[in-house]
Amino acid sequence: MELRISDNHLELQSVIGFGGQVTGALHIHPDGENLIYPLGSCLIIRNIGNPRADKFLLGHTDRVSCVTVSKSGKYVASGQITHMGFQADICVFEYATLKLLHRMTLHKVKVQALCFSSDEKFLGSLGGQDDNTLVVWDMSTGRPLCGGPASSDLSLCISFFNQNSQQLITGGHGNLRVWDIDFVNRKINPTDVHLGNLQRVCRTVVVADSDNYAYVGTTSGDVLCVQLQGAKIYKFAGPTKPLAQGILCTCLTSSGDLLVGSGGAQVALLSKKDLKVTKTVSLAGMITSVAAHGDHYFVGTSKSNVYYLNAKTFKEELRQTCHYERINDIAFPRGYSELFATCSNHDIRVWNAKTAQELLRIQVQNLECNCISFAPNGKSIVSGWSDGKIRAFGPQTGKLLYVINDAHKTQGMKRISGPLGGVTALAVSNDNTRLVSGGADSQVRVWKLGTESHKMEASMKEHKATVNDITLRDNDSQCATASDDGSCIVWDLSRFVRSNIMYAQTYFKAISYFTDESQILTTGSDRKVTYWDAYECSAIRELEGAKAGEINTLAISPSGDNFVTGGVDKILKLWDYCEGVVDAVGLGHSGNITKARYSPDGTMIVSVGDEGGIFIWNADPPSKQDLTESP
Repeated sequence: MELRISDNHLELQSVIGFGGQVTGALHIHPDGENLIYPLGSCLIIRNIGNPRADKFLLGHTDRVSCVTVSKSGKYVASGQITHMGFQADICVFEYATLKLLHRMTLHKVKVQALCFSSDEKFLGSLGGQDDNTLVVWDMSTGRPLCGGPASSDLSLCISFFNQNSQQLITGGHGNLRVWDIDFVNRKINPTDVHLGNLQRVCRTVVVADSDNYAYVGTTSGDVLCVQLQGAKIYKFAGPTKPLAQGILCTCLTSSGDLLVGSGGAQVALLSKKDLKVTKTVSLAGMITSVAAHGDHYFVGTSKSNVYYLNAKTFKEELRQTCHYERINDIAFPRGYSELFATCSNHDIRVWNAKTAQELLRIQVQNLECNCISFAPNGKSIVSGWSDGKIRAFGPQTGKLLYVINDAHKTQGMKRISGPLGGVTALAVSNDNTRLVSGGADSQVRVWKLGTESHKMEASMKEHKATVNDITLRDNDSQCATASDDGSCIVWDLSRFVRSNIMYAQTYFKAISYFTDESQILTTGSDRKVTYWDAYECSAIRELEGAKAGEINTLAISPSGDNFVTGGVDKILKLWDYCEGVVDAVGLGHSGNITKARYSPDGTMIVSVGDEGGIFIWNADPPSKQDLTESP
């Protein structure tokens, strides 16, 4: 059956995450009430006092690479990265209506930096290393006015003058240039700033309110003050002891002092007179964004943390946090939709689904958590790790309850498939007495859970590659496992033998029983969603699940009316189970979707991906929402 992508879009309720890898991406809106920042391919507007984000700017097709906000806050512009050889879009949004005003396409592969003029009539943009052009855009039409090569080497930053919209400054690898824009002849003319014998890579630039000076942050860890009026020359530099790993972001405070963030996890306040450090604080992760609004400073780091700094005390306060690497799994407690857990490299986190706040963090350093499950009685969070161990934690305290050592092998396997190692799949029986685990060693093992001891009941060796998913029947008599070896096996859990098998030319990634257990749904690398008869294990129906890339995850709604899939094409698809058609799609991920799950009450879908973001969607198809809302 040919795949038809629906025009209906799933409603995005909330997003948990922060694109901390994007330099200079965190902005405080001039109204002083909202933060603007990217996550994946969407921009998020969040009230400063509310951890739940509920306003989104959607328009990009890939990861956002830069963000800027106009002086009055009327416009928000963002650029993106795309595939080699393709053109990267610049999207300009109207803040008040959240509408996309202009889509500007000229730069190749990547948009490096953006800046609005002070009168908001023009937008300046720099292309990445495959493009390296400077373009000035007319905001009234969305068309380019003039442009040209930014320099002989890569340019990294751009800033308009504050009092004059016909001048701007750019900096990069060994270059710092002031540009005069000739609107009549549609040309831009550069003047190089003389830095003497200094050799610097200019990473960020801000222009003083008077337009007399510009402060340039460098990868050497110092800030250069250059004169902009008259002779374009270097004046002085500071601080005397450079900041570790270079300066990644800068902004001016209301008093004219300079707030800078370094790659060495340090935020410093520099005096405007001599660029000496007056205050400093160390945070977790590289400082990629700093934003100031009066006495309020907000700082974003590469570890996806957002901190609030009080200007007077310079004390940090963690305001927002999320995973900053690939998220591998999601789990809801049985029959409870108010919270869910996610797992990633180093940690497991438990979230409040309504407020998007982190409730608990369980960290195990230098290990990756591959899979996670709540025990049906809710007394433990069971997790599988890359070192081959199964660890169970208390859901409220995060206390380690028990460890099953060497649950699966991590070495000596003949065949290794997929990115995960150790324990790769878990399922706890409905009576809480058994645990079924699968690993990268291709084995399926059944564990007896006692109050103090944990004994292996059986090890079933029929798969030849990584076991990716396990699903249990309600009465715990059978389980089905999906593997990279092209087979799904139904196991008898009383005799611990194979009772049936399903074959296909694919790496099976996900498997699930239908609600009445009469059918089984599978998906994998062949981009097909297959319906199987649960008793004979024969294929009933096959749907084309994606136009490109493997499908990583599949989840059936509690009612059985719909199911959801997601994978390498970054599109979350909501399907009608009986019709086999896509009812709606969810757009927002910029990385591969690794997992998607329905909440137990069936009202929301949670999806996670490679970019470290958690997306919470309204589970009702838009067509059904319209029917219920109409009188």
